[in-house]
Amino acid sequence: MTAERVVAGVDEVGRGPLAGPVIAAAVVLPRRLPASLAGAIGDSKAMSAAAREAVAASLGACPGVEIGLGAASVAEIAVRNILGASLLAMRRAVLRLPRRPALVLVDGNQPPRLDCAVRCIVGGDATEPAIGAASILAKVLRDRLMARLALRYPGYGWERNAGYPTAPHRAALEQFGPTPHHRAGFGPVARLLAATGPVRG
Repeated sequence: MTAERVVAGVDEVGRGPLAGPVIAAAVVLPRRLPASLAGAIGDSKAMSAAAREAVAASLGACPGVEIGLGAASVAEIAVRNILGASLLAMRRAVLRLPRRPALVLVDGNQPPRLDCAVRCIVGGDATEPAIGAASILAKVLRDRLMARLALRYPGYGWERNAGYPTAPHRAALEQFGPTPHHRAGFGPVARLLAATGPVRG
């Protein structure tokens, strides 16, 4: 009897925001996934927040589902740039899986550095269930994190915009200035820092 070939899907969330870390998830799905869960997995961007939360809870409770989570901080984004930080978060997520995968399916066209086979799939979060599951988990985790940070730094609307450059978020930046969780190298934040100096504590 041959050993099961472990295939993981990995995706990251948070390249575009002005604030907060990049979060990645890696997921190994069992061969026999409940039909209700299989039908619910898709591109996290096309799902409501409630639907993502429900799928994330089901994934966490489903026997045979293996999950690894990784992040890259605002400081690491500043050092590595957003692409490098995204790849680092994905690498960390894969390395935190319970088992080493034989193949990792990556959403997009840039592979993280891993010591196993990697296949990049553009739009993979909508076509590969393991990548779709990873995108949902990463999005849920990051949204929760930004909602918690919003309690410490009210006014920016992170509980609603998750740090993305919405009009209310940009207006709050102008009014209150950047926080330590804003990405200093991103255009609107960099311009404010150049004009106003140190970040809000």
